[in-house]
Amino acid sequence: MWFQRIVVALLLLAVAGLATTAYIDWKVSGQLQTLRSFVEGYVFADAVAACERASSTTPFKWNGGSSTRVIGLNSVKLDKYNVVASYTLVADGVFCDFDPIKKKASIGSSFLDRD
Repeated sequence: MWFQRIVVALLLLAVAGLATTAYIDWKVSGQLQTLRSFVEGYVFADAVAACERASSTTPFKWNGGSSTRVIGLNSVKLDKYNVVASYTLVADGVFCDFDPIKKKASIGSSFLDRD
C-alpha cells in the first residue's frame, strides 16, 4: 500500500512540475515576442531610411514599391564572442539588409558576407 502511495505522489509531483515548466515557458515566450516586436518597430524607420539612401545599381523604393515585405530581425553567431544582427526588408524583389548596430544598409547582398 505504501509503495502505491509513493508512486502516485511521485506521479502527481512530476505532472505538477511539467505543468509549471510549460507555464513558465509560455510566459517567457510571450515576453520575448513582445521584446522582439518592440525592437523591430524601433529599427524599422531607420532601416527604411538607410535602405532608400544606400547606393546601388538597383534602387530600393520602400515608399513607392508595389510589393513590400519585412523579413525581420535576424542574427548569426559568428563565434563565441561575435553576433551579427540584420534587419531585412524586401521591396519589389530587391533585398536590403540593415545593420542596426552600425546603422549601415547594403542592397542585394547577404548579411553573412558583410564586414
